[in-house]
Amino acid sequence: MDTDDLEPRPVLAQPPNLEVMSVGDLEHYITQLEAEITRARATIDAKGGAKAAAESVFKTR
Repeated sequence: MDTDDLEPRPVLAQPPNLEVMSVGDLEHYITQLEAEITRARATIDAKGGAKAAAESVFKTR
């Protein structure tokens, strides 16, 4: 069982209304989203590395 399954899923905020945003605001918003995606991928990689390390310790032959 994965301990991540026991944690409640975060409730995401409603995305902003893109129709009312200027081009500059939209570009800034995209930059923020890309930074958040990078952060999420780094967390996924870290969790994957920890899982692989744990599996190697408990690997049965």
